[in-house]
Amino acid sequence: MVLSPMIVSISRFLALHPLTGYALAIAALLAAMLALSSVTGGRRVGPARGASMNLPFESGILPVGSAHLRLPVQYYLVAVFFVIFDAEAVFLFSWATIVRQAGWRGYGAVLVFLAFLGIALAYLWRAGGLEWGPARRPARERT
Repeated sequence: MVLSPMIVSISRFLALHPLTGYALAIAALLAAMLALSSVTGGRRVGPARGASMNLPFESGILPVGSAHLRLPVQYYLVAVFFVIFDAEAVFLFSWATIVRQAGWRGYGAVLVFLAFLGIALAYLWRAGGLEWGPARRPARERT
């Protein structure tokens, strides 16, 4: 089978630059999805759109009041702690797969990593970042 010189040069380019090829493939896929959605999607404009199309709809219940909720900062702190400690768990799991190849040097590096985790957790605990209840008032001194 004889390949055209253009196909050969494209395949050489993609062999040397795989990330560029991946980016081009993603761009082509996105363009195809956008084109298909614009062609197949129905359009209702003007009076055919109806007043109900402008209302938000969730499970058949029309919204009442504002959607803005004031959440305590502890919710966000727990989310941040989860992300931080979850990302560190990923590092530990990946280390566990190569524990024998890493040897004592890798074991020492993980112990230092765990020590930093423990220090960070102790700091958060001491600073009150893990307190959920109402703030405690300091005891009054009796005179």
